[in-house]
Amino acid sequence: MADRSLEGMALPLEVRARLAELELELSEGDITQKGYEKKRSKLIGAYLPQPPTANGAAVVRCRLQPSEGTTRRTFRSAHIGVCDIREAAARERERAASATGNRPLFYFRFGVDQALPQERRAPVTPSSASRYHRRRSSGSRDERYRSDVHTEAVQAALAKHKERKMAVPMPSKRRSLVVQTSMDAYTPPDTSSGSEDEGSVQGDSQGTPTSSQGSINMEHWISQAIHGSTTSTTSSSSTQSGGSGAAHRLADVMAQTHIENHSAPPDVTTYTSEHSIQVERPQGSTTSRTAPKYGNAELMETGDGVPVSSRVSAKIQQLVNTLKRPKRPPLREFFVDDFEELLEVQQPDPNQPKPEGAQMLAMRGEQLGVVTNWPPSLEAALQRWGTISPKAPCLTTMDTNGKPLYILTYGKLWTRSMKVAYNILHKLGTKQEPMVRPGDRVALVFPNNDPAAFMVAFYGCLLAEVVPVPIEVPLTRKDAGSQQIGFLLGSCGVTVALTSDACHKGLPKSPTGEIPQFKGWPKLLWFVTESKHLSKPPRDWFPHIKDANNDTAYIEYKTCKDGSVLGVTVTRIALLTHCQALTQACSYTEAETIVNVLDFKKDVGLWHGILTSVMNMMHVISIPYSLMKVNPLSWIQKVCQYKAKVACVKSRDMHWALVAHRDQRDVNLSSLRMLIVADGANPWSISSCDAFLNVFQSKGLRQEVICPCASSPEALTVAIRRPTDDSNQPPGRGVLSMHGLTYGVIRVDSEEKLSVLTVQDVGLVMPGAIMCSVKPDGIPQLCRTDEIGELCVCAVATGTSYYGLSGMTKNTFEVFPMTSSGAPISEYPFIRTGLLGFVGPGGLVFVVGKMDGLMVVSGRRHNADDIVATALAVEPMKFVYRGRIAVFSVTVLHDERIVIVAEQRPDSTEEDSFQWMSRVLQAIDSIHQVGVYCLALVPANTLPKTPLGGIHLSETKQLFLEGSLHPCNVLMCPHTCVTNLPKPRQKQPEIGPASVMVGNLVSGKRIAQASGRDLGQIEDNDQARKFLFLSEVLQWRAQTTPDHVLYTLLNCRGTIANSLTCVQLHKRAEKIAVMLMERGHLQDGDHVALVYPPGIDLIAAFYGCLYAGCVPITVRPPHPQNIATTLPTVKMIVEVSRSACLMTTQLICKLLRSREAAAAVDVRTWPLILDTDDLPKKRPAQIYKPSNPDTLAYLDFSVSTTGMLAGVKMSHAATSAFCRSIKLQCELYPSREVAICLDPYCGLGFVLWCLCSVYSGHQSILIPPSELETNPALWLLAVSQYKVRDTFCSYSVMELCTKGLGSQTESLKARGLDLSRVRTCVVVAEERPRIALTQSFSKLFKDLGLHPRAVSTSFGCRVNLAICLQPHRLWTLAEQGTSGPDPTTVYVDMRALRHDRFLSSF
Repeated sequence: MADRSLEGMALPLEVRARLAELELELSEGDITQKGYEKKRSKLIGAYLPQPPTANGAAVVRCRLQPSEGTTRRTFRSAHIGVCDIREAAARERERAASATGNRPLFYFRFGVDQALPQERRAPVTPSSASRYHRRRSSGSRDERYRSDVHTEAVQAALAKHKERKMAVPMPSKRRSLVVQTSMDAYTPPDTSSGSEDEGSVQGDSQGTPTSSQGSINMEHWISQAIHGSTTSTTSSSSTQSGGSGAAHRLADVMAQTHIENHSAPPDVTTYTSEHSIQVERPQGSTTSRTAPKYGNAELMETGDGVPVSSRVSAKIQQLVNTLKRPKRPPLREFFVDDFEELLEVQQPDPNQPKPEGAQMLAMRGEQLGVVTNWPPSLEAALQRWGTISPKAPCLTTMDTNGKPLYILTYGKLWTRSMKVAYNILHKLGTKQEPMVRPGDRVALVFPNNDPAAFMVAFYGCLLAEVVPVPIEVPLTRKDAGSQQIGFLLGSCGVTVALTSDACHKGLPKSPTGEIPQFKGWPKLLWFVTESKHLSKPPRDWFPHIKDANNDTAYIEYKTCKDGSVLGVTVTRIALLTHCQALTQACSYTEAETIVNVLDFKKDVGLWHGILTSVMNMMHVISIPYSLMKVNPLSWIQKVCQYKAKVACVKSRDMHWALVAHRDQRDVNLSSLRMLIVADGANPWSISSCDAFLNVFQSKGLRQEVICPCASSPEALTVAIRRPTDDSNQPPGRGVLSMHGLTYGVIRVDSEEKLSVLTVQDVGLVMPGAIMCSVKPDGIPQLCRTDEIGELCVCAVATGTSYYGLSGMTKNTFEVFPMTSSGAPISEYPFIRTGLLGFVGPGGLVFVVGKMDGLMVVSGRRHNADDIVATALAVEPMKFVYRGRIAVFSVTVLHDERIVIVAEQRPDSTEEDSFQWMSRVLQAIDSIHQVGVYCLALVPANTLPKTPLGGIHLSETKQLFLEGSLHPCNVLMCPHTCVTNLPKPRQKQPEIGPASVMVGNLVSGKRIAQASGRDLGQIEDNDQARKFLFLSEVLQWRAQTTPDHVLYTLLNCRGTIANSLTCVQLHKRAEKIAVMLMERGHLQDGDHVALVYPPGIDLIAAFYGCLYAGCVPITVRPPHPQNIATTLPTVKMIVEVSRSACLMTTQLICKLLRSREAAAAVDVRTWPLILDTDDLPKKRPAQIYKPSNPDTLAYLDFSVSTTGMLAGVKMSHAATSAFCRSIKLQCELYPSREVAICLDPYCGLGFVLWCLCSVYSGHQSILIPPSELETNPALWLLAVSQYKVRDTFCSYSVMELCTKGLGSQTESLKARGLDLSRVRTCVVVAEERPRIALTQSFSKLFKDLGLHPRAVSTSFGCRVNLAICLQPHRLWTLAEQGTSGPDPTTVYVDMRALRHDRFLSSF
């Protein structure tokens, strides 16, 4: 492989042998291209001339934020591990074949550098801000995921795909199905040992030469990077042209470094690694050495096809041939079907980045201060302010016009809360049996526009020592996620729901005016908390107010990733401590005004707007969600109107304010000292924060006012950025490589790169708390300083458990982080926050994602928010609705696959939507290096919604898995992301001596096919074999056994309604044949539709058609009570089958011509309709005999559940062979009786009802399934009465018996019902086996003698009606010649079946 470079070298023989081994390993996929280059370089490195290398320290660039009038501020790093940047860079260079420059492992942007030249800085001026605003406000996509640099990177990636002129979206990096290579193996190798750094291409004035000197402390290195940097760039929200130019330059470099020999568009069917794209290319050199490829002309092959050099000796060739010889597998492999044989196992990338920092240390927050005037409990604080300052405003609510609707003072809150507490304890139930006692749980159901009523009810519960459980208002009986909420209420033992008068009137009502029981909810007593509905407490009654203890204060619900709802319990001491910690962290003081836009029932809105505000006697201005829809600037207007000091918002509220802002002059935000961003844990909230600051900085907004926070239901507030008066302290930022984040490693990158994530800090650890990060998987081991982990908190101010779930509580609330040696770091338990992040320099906390949004694809972690941001960067405003996009993962072949679902705009065409979907797939592939399994667009307003209007993710995923999304556009690319498909099974040519015979199968050899017995080689006494046609078999039986009963039809009472002997059926078929020929004037081969109810007439009409040479088509008759929907199906089958005649009974004939039928179809277009109730009495002159067995016997039409009509042609030869195989498999002969309870219109049901008795001669006891609607026990009573040993039914019949007879087994047993003689009960179905139903049926009727092993299922499809029929398994040993093995339950991967693969476990 490229051995001409070794021609002039005198390499030892062992080196050449080792090189040949490496080439063999590369060709067989045992080693990656990069691994090959690395090992090859080590082997020949000693024989190559060593070029001189530069010596010097690595220069680390620090990205800084420019701002007007600021000075440089230094930071001290805390608890950062020890690592030498020069040694780390050397290790990176040795581990990778292509040098990526001496990129630092860990750097952030802190502080502002004033040493830059004036022309390099870009201060924000009013003109630039207005230009920025005009540019931002013109867009209509979700600003929470907005990032200009990220958008430009996406556009550059799409431009690169456009230059390549790809016909369809293809992945940029995928492993081959044959050779398992690393995605990084396609990076062009370095041209020299001392390559230039990235900065030389990007225009930086300083280079980064290699270094091999002594090590330095990482903390010292980061400090140097922060203090001594002389390079700065503008923020991500300010740099527009520079980022775009750099992104396009990067795309140009990538296009130039692409392999020139493959400029043609790739073939989608044979897409290989030669067409792959490497996003992170080395930019230090313009020329690169082409990586050697397998299959070049410079290679030769030995006789065995092994590629070797043309200058190797015969001894080396012999050695290579020996290595190529497959190893003998151990003996166990002959008996175990290994998982590796089924799936292509994804091998980990040997060149993936790995954490190299020291083990982190737990970060401790500042000590929680002790203030003398802090109350001993929250109820005591309410009592204090309610009595001392009763007229002080506590809460002001707004109407939809933005005007004050109601002002709740502290005096009113105190008195009304006491009133609610008294009525809860004394007015519900009786004095002897009260419905609610202290410690019980009650539900709080209040709308989002009534915070005053919620606040009164919440504090009323606290005063009554009752545990409130706030939930959302149910809008309908089938709300998304409503059943899970009901499960939570039921597990909490909730029997009373507190609500407001307006909410109670708006709840759905039954016709009687009562509130119905919602799906999955317990029975509730709805209690209205308005004062006019409550009794005044006596003067001597007073609530018992005590100090905070470990009793449960409230339960906050949390929706998990799988859709389940959990209740997080918060104790009273945790509630009080959390309020104290927030007061200290936010520097709250009495009588401050706070504007709250958040949901006041949970999370940050509850903690700040309901709890901490009361503790500090603050005034809360609550902005309802309905007002934000009408006027997104309302919260800013209220900040200006009330001179509010604090505002609690989300990034979406900041975005909406930007969109609605029109340079209003009366906006003044100088009073704000703290703007709390509740979703600061979302990494993409930084773009909204930057944009909001740039626009409103001229309106008095200061940079230090924006305070992101991170929170979770389990740990409450995890971290929050502190408000400071020092404007010289900018926020901390980090530009991280997304590629590194997918491996859980922190690698700092530049904003000019395509795949980077800019994150901002969420402040410091809360007072009185200890924080650390642990590995997300496995044991909770501490992460390294440059590793991403799940943040864990140890504090009093946290949740204590999941209510009623001790197992999950232990895994979340009782975590003991361990060091690398296995020792716990603390004797106190930590709590998992569900946030992924790390603790950076200065103790600042950074969050990069959430555990609920984590998707692990091929061993790499991807966050759903990052995928959403990339999809929204493709400018979807013309195609889909912003904010109406869901990203989740589904498991396919033991690995997660990414699915994107969005709501499509009605005015978007299919072609435009497909182009947008294609660009999204390309962008995600280029930015994240991951393929999308499915991208689906659904009609507007069809995705399930949460009570606040967002997409219900788990319900959407469930609809996708059930196939109930009903998308209007779908783009699936399983070939780009499912690269571990099972290997195709191959039939083994021979069976080795180590194999073991087990029955008729060979254990150890993977036979790819199965076959039944050969019908032609079986010798038996079947006299029907000598006849080729069923019509001849019927004539033969009418002559030999004329009085033998073939069919017996039962009515709903279980008595015989009709029966047919062989001669009766023969004579009746003759009469029908005469009627077809004389009255219908039909010719041979004409199609005849048979529209009969299940019975004898259908059978006679079928054989009458055979006697006349016509082709029968059985059609289900229309339902008399539902003609409008059932008759069009009959009409469609008649027209599609081109029936020349329609035969039916007199009753149905009248129905087809009735007035109701004329309203549904055009009755004038019916073909000739013949009534078989009045048959001619003469016999035909001659019975038709087909000239060829392959001619058509009948047509089998059926309608699928999706409304698709399908017809199958059955020849005479196939019909006879089918009947013979059923006869042999089920051992049918004339003395047997078989009970059949099936619909006789298509499939195996028709064959068993009409054909098998004539061929085999057994008696068929026919039970129409419709008769079971009036008598569910009819089928089982008939089986018991006639002592039937074999019976066939459908799943609907089995389900009807299970539901209708579940409580009647004792009465049936008293009536003499005995099923002990049944040896086979076969369920006929063309669907997957309903195991739960069959097991329930077997258990239910076990007491009536039914053996569980007697129940089995037949498998069939439209073109093969009976692939498998379970043989008899319950008889004597003498009759087990054709018996099969016991049934085995197999669990099959459902999604694997969609790829024509079978993956199961027994």
